[in-house]
Amino acid sequence: MIESALLYFFSAAAVGSSLAMLVVRHPMRVALALVAAMLSLAGIYALLGMHAIAVFQVLIYVGAVMVFMVYVIMLLDVREPTLASRYSWMLVPGAVAFLALLAVFAGNVWQGLAQGVGGPAPMGVQRFATAFLNDYWLHFELVSVLLVAAVVAALAVVDVGRRPRG
Repeated sequence: MIESALLYFFSAAAVGSSLAMLVVRHPMRVALALVAAMLSLAGIYALLGMHAIAVFQVLIYVGAVMVFMVYVIMLLDVREPTLASRYSWMLVPGAVAFLALLAVFAGNVWQGLAQGVGGPAPMGVQRFATAFLNDYWLHFELVSVLLVAAVVAALAVVDVGRRPRG
């Protein structure tokens, strides 16, 4: 009973903080919402019995990656007056996309319930892990290289903007 309540709490916290990342404008607030989402995912992993993954989620992603991201945000020194408004103009399109995604998800759940026991086997953790480690590991590593390149590009853009002209 308590496990179900905690699962619902962590799931709602993950969805809520993910939505906050979409609508909040200030980069530091977005980073804090991302930290909340990662901690919620760690709680879900712990409830599922994957304690090692939960610890790695907290140590690596929250501890190391988010410290790096917060450092970059502080290094960029974002003090633009355009960030004074609390929410982004992308709030309405994001809400529409969220509702469309929710409708697709609800349709898939409804279809799965209608198929009953005789339907196709769902994608379990073991099948996902096997597919990820065998087929998609290179894509995952390329995304990390792209993230580092994006940080370097952001630093280069800020450095160009700070150089005296003349």
